Amino acid sequence: MAAQFDLVAEAAEGSVTLLAELLHTADSVLVKKLSNNDRDWAQLPNKHQHGVYIPPEQRDSGFFPPLVAKERDPDADEIRETYFHTDWPQVAEAKNDTRLVNYTSKGAETHMTRVPKAAFSTLSPASHLVMGRYSAGDGATYRCLTIDSNSDDALVLADVFGLDADFVIGIFEPQAFLTAERDRIVDFAELVIAAWLAGDIAQFAVENATMPATLELAGMARAQYLAQHRLPDLNPFKLDRPGDAVREISRRIEWDLFREYQRRERATALVRTVLGDRPREISAGDFIRGLVDNIGEIDRLMLSASQQRKSRAGYSFEHHIEAVLTAGNLPFAKQVVMDAKKRPDFVLPSLRQLKRPKLGSTRGIILSAKTTLRERWKQVQREMAGSELFLATVDESIAANAIEDMAALGIILVVPEGLKASSDTEYVRHPNVIGFKDFFEIEITRNRLPGWQ
Repeated sequence: MAAQFDLVAEAAEGSVTLLAELLHTADSVLVKKLSNNDRDWAQLPNKHQHGVYIPPEQRDSGFFPPLVAKERDPDADEIRETYFHTDWPQVAEAKNDTRLVNYTSKGAETHMTRVPKAAFSTLSPASHLVMGRYSAGDGATYRCLTIDSNSDDALVLADVFGLDADFVIGIFEPQAFLTAERDRIVDFAELVIAAWLAGDIAQFAVENATMPATLELAGMARAQYLAQHRLPDLNPFKLDRPGDAVREISRRIEWDLFREYQRRERATALVRTVLGDRPREISAGDFIRGLVDNIGEIDRLMLSASQQRKSRAGYSFEHHIEAVLTAGNLPFAKQVVMDAKKRPDFVLPSLRQLKRPKLGSTRGIILSAKTTLRERWKQVQREMAGSELFLATVDESIAANAIEDMAALGIILVVPEGLKASSDTEYVRHPNVIGFKDFFEIEITRNRLPGWQ
């Protein structure tokens, strides 16, 4: 029950979204991170692919109806296909002839076609397709949603199925995941109740269910990464792909740690909200009255979960960037106050060097760190003050037009190496996007460090 409540609570404005409804009603769910080809056929003219690529493993998993050979000339290459019904409630369309087709002349390549263009035409990079399968006698129907990577539903989707930064495609049984999440909370809740019965719940909360400060949690994630890879530090000059390392730490390891602490924090807070801190005899009626009397506080507690995650993510990313700069023995100043109270995340090598009238390689630069951008990159523009600005991010969802707007302003994006080359992002097409490795070894070491020294 707790896991189901989380789904509802973390939806936009506390409402039950189409996604939440699908996750609670579908027999099984296919989730796919959309590549550029999977979505830009609906956004750009003259694209040959019209639909979504489905890998053979998922195609033949039983989620879709089996492919059947199409009747055609015996000398022609075989075409294998199947048709099924899909509903697309976001665009109020239904398709009775959605097609899954494999042209064997192209190998195992299979596409789902005859899908509504409107469902894909405005999606950001790294968005998701979610298909819920509903059994119906001998056949099945499918409810389909496209989840924009910049939406709150994208966070809910990642929460429910534990999708990490490298997720591509998977088929899930939602009830199994909801049950597993509930069991994790219940297992910890048993410890909470034991502490409550012993009269020690306040101390228990301090010792076992207090979310670490952002700086501490970031340090825990880095320590775990370093131990796993047997590294002494995050020196970017000794890492093959320093950006991918930062992404793994911030988007996978720290996220897993955060979720575990959040489960503990919320389980403990719920018990204390309903039962109080002092043990006593309590009946079912007393317990229900406690729930009803405190429903507002319970709502606030659940709704605060996603906001807590969002507010911490940006600060955490800054801590990781600072750790990389420090491990690389690079000169920098953090959060220095510039003109008009501008406070960039990092200035390299110093504010004094940044303010020197000389231009070129001897002048300092600004490095801003943003986990996600959306429209916030426009705020960074105000920090430039005529200086070169590098904007580090692990955001997959930045559209091509935003990247081009940044290029026009002289902003250079610094992204993990894996994202730079990914077919799920727009980065590979733009010269003002570089990887972390190039930032440290070319932009800093080769082009600027000699002048700074």
